[in-house]
Order: sequence, then structure tokens, then C-alpha cells
Amino acid sequence: MEINWGTPLTYVVSQDGDTKKFTTIEQARYWLRKKWPVADHHRDRAIDHVDAAMQCLAPVDAARQAFARAAQSAGFVAWHDTAAPA
Repeated sequence: MEINWGTPLTYVVSQDGDTKKFTTIEQARYWLRKKWPVADHHRDRAIDHVDAAMQCLAPVDAARQAFARAAQSAGFVAWHDTAAPA
């Protein structure tokens, strides 16, 4: 079972403009552990926060914030769907 972690976070994850939408905390955890392009402090901190949130030991919002910082550190660019209704 996957757990929705709020509004999806979408990032441009390649120089070709490919995007990835993270809709669950499990997706974020998988990417951090298996597909992340850099191993740095921000990634490690995000993994810790995501794991803690999955065990209900920390707020999900803290995990989302740590994930966003790790994504920025990895060079991912936040993508906003401008075609979505307001």
C-alpha cells in the first residue's frame, strides 16, 4: 500500500526535460535510495526524514521539505503545470 503525502511534487529530472511526479512517500524513498544522481548530505537527511515520517516518528511535511532540498541539491528543477486549472 502506498501513502499519499499531499500535493504531488514534480521535478524536471533530466537535461531532456523529462519530469517525474512524486505522489507518494514510497516513491520519494525509492528514488532517494535507488535513483538519486548524487550522494550528499541533503540526500542523506531526506532519507532520514522520509524514513521517520513513514514510521510516524516525524511529520510528513518535514520529509517533503527535506526531499525538496535534496532535489534542488541534485540539480532537479521544480516543474509547475501551467496548463492546470486555477
